[in-house]
Amino acid sequence: MPSKPPAVEIEVDNRVVRVSKPDRVYFPESGATKLDLVEYYLAVGPGIVNALFERPCMLHRFPKGLAGDKVHQKRVPNGAPPWLETVRLHFPRWNRTADELCVTELGSVIWAVQMSTVEFHPWNSRRDDTEKPDEWRIDLDPGPLSDYDQVRRVAHVAHEVLDELGAVGFPKTSGSKGLHIYVRIRPDHGFKEVRRAALAFAREVERRAPDDVTTTWWKKDRDPHHLFVDYNQNARDHTIAAAYSVRGLPDARVSTPVRWDEIDAADPRDFTIFTVPDRFAQLGDLHADIDDHVFDIAPLLEWADRDQRSGAEVPDEPED
Repeated sequence: MPSKPPAVEIEVDNRVVRVSKPDRVYFPESGATKLDLVEYYLAVGPGIVNALFERPCMLHRFPKGLAGDKVHQKRVPNGAPPWLETVRLHFPRWNRTADELCVTELGSVIWAVQMSTVEFHPWNSRRDDTEKPDEWRIDLDPGPLSDYDQVRRVAHVAHEVLDELGAVGFPKTSGSKGLHIYVRIRPDHGFKEVRRAALAFAREVERRAPDDVTTTWWKKDRDPHHLFVDYNQNARDHTIAAAYSVRGLPDARVSTPVRWDEIDAADPRDFTIFTVPDRFAQLGDLHADIDDHVFDIAPLLEWADRDQRSGAEVPDEPED
């Protein structure tokens, strides 16, 4: 019988993670393997840990690489190492719980990659109080007939509004076609209020860029040439790829932090597992000081109240 390819042991700080089938090809376009994925996450270790730190995290796994099916996994499986940390979440719709990965060290990221994880999708709240988000997420989601120049234009409008509010936004490529901007907020409000605030912000961006932006709720009703400012990414149990998370795309693209002065030149296709490690070595984690810039969403909630008084509706929040 043919022998199995040897496993390798990866030393991560004070942990040792055994990586099986290191030669399995995960990205057929480039031939990048599971071990290549491990080495990428080691290279950006402080960045990915900072992005995931103490947040419930859904894993997007590809047990056979991108050529196989993708698995969305909330629960940490039986047999996980005893040092791995988790956080228990309750899902009222089904009255069930799930113990999700809660990253506190790089070893748990590498363990997840060993379990065939490519993408990491954290909550915007932390384990101390999972019902109170401390991160407001602005998702610039281009329509089917949009281009990335439109994303750039809207990003500048969003930056302008954030500056006027006194909020510090931390942009990153989505790793696909859009752009995300994160703002650290005080964990004083539940998901519904943070979502209301995010909608009020989106409507202000729409007022300033009506030819580029829509906040129309139903996809079928949106102009395909417009970009949707997806405020719903702030709803409970809605997650998007973390900063430094690889995406399940053939070119092994990465959701990569960028500076505001890079927006006009940065192309999401340039940021892959092959290029981001050198960038990280040169620039470090561009989101490293996000916790030092905490914003109070009270002004946005005042905008939300104003919009509702004028007749603007708040679409129902999806069930978790």
